[in-house]
Amino acid sequence: MLPSKLKKLKTLYEILNGIHNEPSFSKFTTKNYRASVTTGVIWDKNQEEEESKYSNILRQCVETSRLDNAQAIHAKLLKTSGSMTSLYLHNHLLNAYVKCGDTANGLKLFDEMTQRNVVSWTALIAGFVQKGFPIEAFSLFTRMHRSGMKPNEFTFVSALHACSFEDRLSLTNAYQVYGLITRLGFDSNVYLVNAILTTLIRHGRLGEALKVFERCSNKDIVTWNAMLGGCMQFCCSQVPRLWYRMIHEGVVPDNFSFASVLTGLAELFVLDLGVQVHTQLVKSGHGSEMCVGNSLVDMYLKNRSLVEGFKAFEEICFKDVCSWTQMAAGCLNCDEPIEALRVIGEMRRAGVMPNKFTLATAINACANTASFREGEKVHGLRIKLGDDIDVCVDNALLDMYAKCGCMDGAFMVFQSMGERTTVSWTTMIMGYAQNGHPRKALEIFHQMKEEGAEPNYITFICVLYACSQGGLINEGWKYFTSMSDNYGILPGEDHYACMVNLLGRAGRIREAEELILSMPFQPGLLVWQTLLGASRLYGDMETAKRAAERALQVNKVDPSIYVLLSNTFAGLQNWDGVGTVRELMQSRDVNKVPGSSWF
Repeated sequence: MLPSKLKKLKTLYEILNGIHNEPSFSKFTTKNYRASVTTGVIWDKNQEEEESKYSNILRQCVETSRLDNAQAIHAKLLKTSGSMTSLYLHNHLLNAYVKCGDTANGLKLFDEMTQRNVVSWTALIAGFVQKGFPIEAFSLFTRMHRSGMKPNEFTFVSALHACSFEDRLSLTNAYQVYGLITRLGFDSNVYLVNAILTTLIRHGRLGEALKVFERCSNKDIVTWNAMLGGCMQFCCSQVPRLWYRMIHEGVVPDNFSFASVLTGLAELFVLDLGVQVHTQLVKSGHGSEMCVGNSLVDMYLKNRSLVEGFKAFEEICFKDVCSWTQMAAGCLNCDEPIEALRVIGEMRRAGVMPNKFTLATAINACANTASFREGEKVHGLRIKLGDDIDVCVDNALLDMYAKCGCMDGAFMVFQSMGERTTVSWTTMIMGYAQNGHPRKALEIFHQMKEEGAEPNYITFICVLYACSQGGLINEGWKYFTSMSDNYGILPGEDHYACMVNLLGRAGRIREAEELILSMPFQPGLLVWQTLLGASRLYGDMETAKRAAERALQVNKVDPSIYVLLSNTFAGLQNWDGVGTVRELMQSRDVNKVPGSSWF
């Protein structure tokens, strides 16, 4: 029969988040235990009262992390004849040292103890784990095993916890501990099963964790939560099946269960089941809790159900910065940037301080609305927050100014950045290219190379786009060939499309077509569409037909191909050709995108 106090262990949710809570040290020690310890001391009532007083003080030292008080008690006990011969007090003092963070003196005290029992070993091991020394804790567990002392369930929890949080402890160590658990008859102990599940999941062994889970005959809510968390992390597709099974077996979900399943369903875009879980959530009474509410909002937003997302958001009693930022980001992802800015404004009025993710969301919303004035306000807030903001926010500012057409503002931010990433340089290159400054874009690229920053796949797309915008054919060829020669980056379809566009805009249609035919991989829709557009611009009907034919082989239902070809015929006043294209669209049930002109 397990000690009743063990049932007060915190849920595996806390273990998964790095909080190791086990019963307080006093639960290991009772008057019956103390009376059974052979110390050579004749106990009287006064001595028992003294011992009880000191043990209570040491427990308070642990609760308040007052190492100085524990040290004072230690000094007092050393002066008191006979008191330090009690294993009971030795264990309390040992526990106080390690739990208050003085593991070195705790270990020294342990080594000086003439008597040790399982409580002594367990207190030391648990303390080392809690204070961030899992390797040392596991070494102590190994030493304990070699000494012949049998671990108890509390010892095993700490040993598995050490394996769980230290990558340098291989999974073999955890298997060895679990083998010992089985040999000593603790394999049906649900708390230890939960601990091994946590360890396996943390090491990415979801399949093995499922096997242990299936063999467990007495699962509790922590067991189910561990598996839900594992599936959510490594195999979201398993979450609905596990949830159905959990409900079918009559397990009552808790807040962690609801948060896990809703997060998993958000990733799977399963709205129907999400609504069912929401119904169960309302009945359970967990809906107002922040972590659950945030998961529910996320589920609706990921499924682009903005109205329901707002309803769930309003039901959260206490909203932190994560709640507000998630709601604003959801609005942005649902193509409602103005609504995202409204949410952030409401957040500020509620007195919640934004973080870097809030600012990035606000800046992206301004970029999507080309709202220069709102963007300047957010920039002012970023300046107020100072060093608490990282380079990602500044990169978003660069993008916002570029999309608003204010390259002076973008350059000002760029110059003030203490750290620049490849994204920073690439954003500036593209910004100048898009706003009619291709030469300036190439200057930024040269500066990037001089400062030792490494361009990537996207950087070269922006560079080639700048060459295309400026009609810089020689420079374009130079950068195109340097990709693989100097940087080991193989050109992709986007790079070829930029080169085809560059050549096509200069009227070198045949050269552009030859480049496509020389591609080392099958040309996709993009390059043929680019060639078709260039052929239309210069009235090259034969090349346009070939490009359209190749494009339609890739995708027969893309209306843009038919539109481009029809416009090419119309530009040459070949109305029979226009009619033929339209008949072909009707026969293939291809509809022109509304709002786009044919001519």
